[in-house]
Amino acid sequence: MEKANIAILTTVANFELYGITSKLFPKGIKKYVIDGTNGMHGIHSIYYMFNKLSNKGIHWLILADEDVIFEDSDVVFSIIKNMDDNNISVCGVRDGGVISHRNYNPIAVNTFFSILNFKEISKEWNKEEVKSNQFILPFEFKIDESKLNGLFDVHSLYEPYYCFFLWLKRKGKTFLYLDSEMIDDNISNTLLFENQLFACHTWHARSYKISEKHTTRINKVLNKMNIELNSSKLDSNTVIFKDQFFYIKMKLKKSYKKVINKLK
Repeated sequence: MEKANIAILTTVANFELYGITSKLFPKGIKKYVIDGTNGMHGIHSIYYMFNKLSNKGIHWLILADEDVIFEDSDVVFSIIKNMDDNNISVCGVRDGGVISHRNYNPIAVNTFFSILNFKEISKEWNKEEVKSNQFILPFEFKIDESKLNGLFDVHSLYEPYYCFFLWLKRKGKTFLYLDSEMIDDNISNTLLFENQLFACHTWHARSYKISEKHTTRINKVLNKMNIELNSSKLDSNTVIFKDQFFYIKMKLKKSYKKVINKLK
């Protein structure tokens, strides 16, 4: 597997946790960070990602939050090979019907972990088109409900970033949906490929070292995997992007909407 054109991107809300978990990221690939401490996440992170990375020569882009803990990171290369061999553009866990506390749309994947054929998608990237795809038509997508063990809603538009995945679906892109199982804290979930556990997602990264409950819970998962809890300095090869004005822009946008609503 040629690693030179593979990269991993994390939108980081908690750099202390990232300093622990990023040591377990797949080796030999480029690391990028979007500084999310100013509130950037979700669809805004996706927009920013295409703005910053489209000219970096990336073929395969792994998106992994800082609360994704890799047990066997080499599995991602097997996933990418499978995607390449089978012309698959998107990989991830459904946001409905799989994880017990995510009962939303099973068509979209949750962005805590996904793999994109970034080279292919970048060629067709159109921000305005993506924004216009935040809708669901009745009976538009066929879903194999036998693959879904939990609650879901095919009409859900719960996450603003669904428009990105709905745009890709409507472009005819093929998705590989990963299996996942809940672990004993009833919040965290595993990530499985061909029945092999390769990572765990703890959720609530923002609460690490802030909430005692979630810090204890996340540390328990880390301890089970024999991971050192000391946060280290970021890899010198990690490239960090930050939109310095994002928070201000969002505040102004919110204030503008309030004024417009009052005038109606």
